[in-house]
Amino acid sequence: MFQESISRYLQSSRYSKIQLKSVLFDMDGVLFNSMPYHADAWHKVMERHGLHLSREEAYLHEGRTGAATINIVYQRQYGKDATPEIIQSIYAEKSAEFNSNPEPERMPGAWEVLQKIKSEGLIPMVVTGSGQHSLLDRLSHNFPGMFRRELMVTAFDVKYGKPHPEPYLMALQKGGLAPNEAIVVENAPMGVQAGAAAGIFTVAVNTGPIDGQILLDARANVLFPSMQDFCDNWESLRKAFE
Repeated sequence: MFQESISRYLQSSRYSKIQLKSVLFDMDGVLFNSMPYHADAWHKVMERHGLHLSREEAYLHEGRTGAATINIVYQRQYGKDATPEIIQSIYAEKSAEFNSNPEPERMPGAWEVLQKIKSEGLIPMVVTGSGQHSLLDRLSHNFPGMFRRELMVTAFDVKYGKPHPEPYLMALQKGGLAPNEAIVVENAPMGVQAGAAAGIFTVAVNTGPIDGQILLDARANVLFPSMQDFCDNWESLRKAFE
């Protein structure tokens, strides 16, 4: 079922096999069902500042750092970069708006697939463009014993956010991994592009409102319609790697 996708990856990357040691997870829309809150917060706060970012477009920017998202919208509207002060002010407001929502729940299937991964001796890692302290703090509460803080890559660690490969290259470095010793799990086109650009086999889970083809066009190797479906098919995918 997955053999063809794996063969294509091996052919293009010139590896002889995928020797899986670690699974690199994006956070928003993969581990937490938090994207509707993010999209709503971005839209409302941008409008307050006379900037236009629809909820739908917010999904397409997912994975970028907050600063990069603000600057892209600001440049588009005013033809110049936003100052660091403007970026800081808008991002603080966006974080407050996001935190006014109820706690986002775990994405269905996320905890279950993490338990499978951990039981097989694989190392789960988080690679997120988020700098939301509230969500980062919730990782240990919602996914106890799953993630080591020193192996996380967040907006605080990188100069270039997704779709640049830097976040995933940094994750490989932190984990002491080669690109064919990990897989990426992403729900956003930017994240998929980052994983693919880092040379890692990239799994897309379409947990948002975008067309699945957008994720395949961003160079996802495999596409699942949900995290639950990824969890249900984990054993088959794992076997295919072997």
